[in-house]
Amino acid sequence: MREKKEEDLQQVLNKLSEVGIDEVGRGAVFGPVFSAVVVLTEKNKFILRQFGVRDSKKLTPKKRKLLLPRILLLSSDYGIGQSSVREIDKLGIRVATELSMIRALKKLKEKPSELIIDGPLLLRPWQGTQKNIISGDSKFTAIASASIVAKVSRDNLMERLEKKYSGYLISKNKGYGTREHFSIIKKNGITNLHRKSFLSKSDLI
Repeated sequence: MREKKEEDLQQVLNKLSEVGIDEVGRGAVFGPVFSAVVVLTEKNKFILRQFGVRDSKKLTPKKRKLLLPRILLLSSDYGIGQSSVREIDKLGIRVATELSMIRALKKLKEKPSELIIDGPLLLRPWQGTQKNIISGDSKFTAIASASIVAKVSRDNLMERLEKKYSGYLISKNKGYGTREHFSIIKKNGITNLHRKSFLSKSDLI
């Protein structure tokens, strides 16, 4: 009887929480794709909005880094997942992105009763209730928080990889296909962390 009450209470608490998930690096030509999921109570959603949490694309890198520890501290739970370049090339970007999201979700202590996903695409492997919200990172604090966690985590990796892949300006372009990045690839060739499935559509390989 007590276990049943605790289970019912947990379900109520889950419903009171907002669980948002987002990805970053989907359109890059170098490096993995990252996903993050963040669970927030109504109270902590309000606090994070006061701190300035919103769509990560509208924040400076410095502001995102300042917000990250606050998000992690105020989240009821969170998870980060990624898919490798090899998986992206083998499975395609959509399946690889889904895989990174599932890996992030598996790190949560409790399965959410409802998942709010940024963008129009369903998370097909997810066995549970989900809502797709276009521009969700500007409408839901949990998605905005997830976008910041994913973005800062991936950017930190890109900055570390700059040392190993010097000359490709990875810390600057974050693995995206800027004109400068493409020019360097044309000159120096591709590395093992460049997405061949993306670059095969260009004249670079």
